[in-house]
Amino acid sequence: MNDPSPLARWLTGPRFAGMPAHGAGLPPPLLSFEFFPPRTEALETQLWAAIRRLEPLAPRFVSVTYGAGGTTQARTHATVARIVTDTTLTPAAHLTCVGASRAEVDDVARQYWDAGIRHIVALRGDVPGGGAYAPHPDGYAYAADLVAGLKKVADFEISVAAYPEIHPTASSPLADLDNLKRKLDAGATRAITNYFFDNATFLRFLDLALAAGITAPIVPGIMPVSNYSQMVKFSQTSGVRVPDWLGRYFDGVEDDMETRRMIAAHVAADQVRTLQANGIDEFHFYTLNRPDLTYAIAHILGVRPRRAG
Repeated sequence: MNDPSPLARWLTGPRFAGMPAHGAGLPPPLLSFEFFPPRTEALETQLWAAIRRLEPLAPRFVSVTYGAGGTTQARTHATVARIVTDTTLTPAAHLTCVGASRAEVDDVARQYWDAGIRHIVALRGDVPGGGAYAPHPDGYAYAADLVAGLKKVADFEISVAAYPEIHPTASSPLADLDNLKRKLDAGATRAITNYFFDNATFLRFLDLALAAGITAPIVPGIMPVSNYSQMVKFSQTSGVRVPDWLGRYFDGVEDDMETRRMIAAHVAADQVRTLQANGIDEFHFYTLNRPDLTYAIAHILGVRPRRAG
């Protein structure tokens, strides 16, 4: 055998320091959470259990998605309006411009404002059923136009989307960055990224954004993965690269939900802690309305429930 012994590897190999420990100058990160509105009454209870479970963690805000072409508009509005009245949370409502006129979008925005919602996540949106995007003839063509229109309706805080691995329909990384800058210049206050698994890709994206003159906060989107096969299928359509090491983690545990959850918590917490070590202090979690996994990851990161009173 030519393999060196463990002692020889230790004596001759590189040294690797561990991740910084909490309490050693690394404060808990700021978090925000995303939920999706239930499509049926049967899922309403599950959604509100998720909201109540995560509410004590005092996130900066919680966002509620908006279906393709506004297919969940009524449920999104009902959810964010109830968050305003029935919780201590600050809601952010997703709003898209697909398949709607400017007047219709502006009317939805005014309804949000009248309900006490002051934060909107402004997105172009996906075409229902897929297919090529075409702006509504009387609508906002793209997210930058939507942002500018919303600022005319009311003084909303506006978040927009960013894509560290480039939007699937963008012609080039530079064109994608130019589009992000247009959205921010139109009045958006922050960008929230699509999920990713390669931290180096995100950090390079920050360098490119700064070089393009973007100075607004870019918040990494974190997707805890407990259903690996489902996530791979979704990533194929959203342009997210799934690293081989992630597949090896989940190999052989397809029928073992508990182990998958433990793997998911480890992967997401490690991703966040590495980004924290690189100076990132705010993260947006895509919860998929599964609160326990997100709660466990937040706990690992040092986030604790807010004390009553």
